[in-house]
Amino acid sequence: MKINVLIVEDDPTMRVVLKNTVLSIGMGVEIGKIYEAENGEEGIEILKQYKVDLMLVDIYMPVMDGMDMLDHVHDHPDFDEIPAVVVSTENDEERIDAIMRKGLGFVPKPLTHELLEDEVKKMLEKEADV
Repeated sequence: MKINVLIVEDDPTMRVVLKNTVLSIGMGVEIGKIYEAENGEEGIEILKQYKVDLMLVDIYMPVMDGMDMLDHVHDHPDFDEIPAVVVSTENDEERIDAIMRKGLGFVPKPLTHELLEDEVKKMLEKEADV
């Protein structure tokens, strides 16, 4: 099974890091397309145009931040089942708990290959169980 991944991150260097990490981790699935967006608004436009199976989303971005985007996505019936992992510098425990209560994965920046791989696998397994 191939999965398509959407990376929503305003920092171009971090997008490259995330893309390379996704391509190198052994998630038990083959990676199809990797789409990239610089902010939540662009991310939503990509979701409207392409099939996406997993999202990696930063919180702090211009135009539309990651949480606003994820709230919009999960209120939309065509996108509400797409698993998402928040990849962020967020360090407020209450905010991180709120992210996880929404059923989102969370990986702190600076990220490690292992942390991202574990969180992505967890989200994909959770989705497979639904």
